[in-house]
Amino acid sequence: MEVGRLPISAALKGKLVSAGYTSLSLLSSLSPSHLARDLNISENEALDILKHAPLDGRIDTSSGHHVINGAQTAWDMLHEEELLTRITTSSVDIDNILGGGISCREVTEIGGVPGIGKTQLGIQLAVNVQLPVHCGGLGGKAIYIDTEGSFMVERVLQIAEACRDDMSANNALSQNVHAGQVGMQPKDFLENILYFRVCSYAEQIALINYLDKFMSEHKDVKIIIIDSITFHFRQDFEDMALRTRLLSGMALKLMKLAKKFCLAVVLLNQVTTKFAEGSFQLTLALGDSWSHACTNRIILYWNGNERYAYIDKSPSLRSASAPYAVTARGIRNNVSNCKRIKLM
Repeated sequence: MEVGRLPISAALKGKLVSAGYTSLSLLSSLSPSHLARDLNISENEALDILKHAPLDGRIDTSSGHHVINGAQTAWDMLHEEELLTRITTSSVDIDNILGGGISCREVTEIGGVPGIGKTQLGIQLAVNVQLPVHCGGLGGKAIYIDTEGSFMVERVLQIAEACRDDMSANNALSQNVHAGQVGMQPKDFLENILYFRVCSYAEQIALINYLDKFMSEHKDVKIIIIDSITFHFRQDFEDMALRTRLLSGMALKLMKLAKKFCLAVVLLNQVTTKFAEGSFQLTLALGDSWSHACTNRIILYWNGNERYAYIDKSPSLRSASAPYAVTARGIRNNVSNCKRIKLM
């Protein structure tokens, strides 16, 4: 439940959102005194807010006991993981180290230096998700949230045309031709990408809060791409505690969306420098705590003149790297590299 639906005054709702408490789950571990201090309100007002939290927050403030619902057996969880669908990256080598591609019901972070191909990969996934299952897609639509203004519709058209050509070639060779999918044209691919441009962190949070309702009305969406998750949170923030709360709330909502609607969430991230062991090193932005916000973390990097993707974190995949190329047709294998996959 969002705090906007709480039966409290508009002034208190505004203070909650301004302080980064956009979801009741963020209130579950707070005491009235802590909340009062964060919102600069009286403890009675804070108690009144927490009193309404049981509606969806799953905490009983009167008894102090947490009420947990929705238990699931480990066997059911294993069965669900075996049935997880994946979206091809259009690079066989990257797909191989990912177990078949980008997984649904999970949040995947992809980071790297400028020019490494993060946006290219994001656009490729927005197109590929529309492919039929036998071609590595899910036959669904994509939501593309652009925070930097880097989305290039001309580039989308190029990749869509390449996908159309690949589908035609595959269908010509295969007896398994799916009616309705064969005739997909570049225009169809573009019409199935729902584009949002956000220009501030407040807009970004508001949009993510709105996605639950939007997804309920657009259940054919199978991937959400945010390019980048970082941009609006690397500037104009003096209160790092506020930033952490906002990011944590946003990450939690995205995880819930991935599981609730069985879709893939892909977050593109920038890099920054970190001083460690006597020298400055490149690391993904938003700090160490943010690295726990995603299920999988993939780092794109240069090795000489070649691009590589490296699985830095995953609960189910072993660390491995694979080369890839950014071509006129989109993301593809790096055919010049004979040693394709390195297991760590």
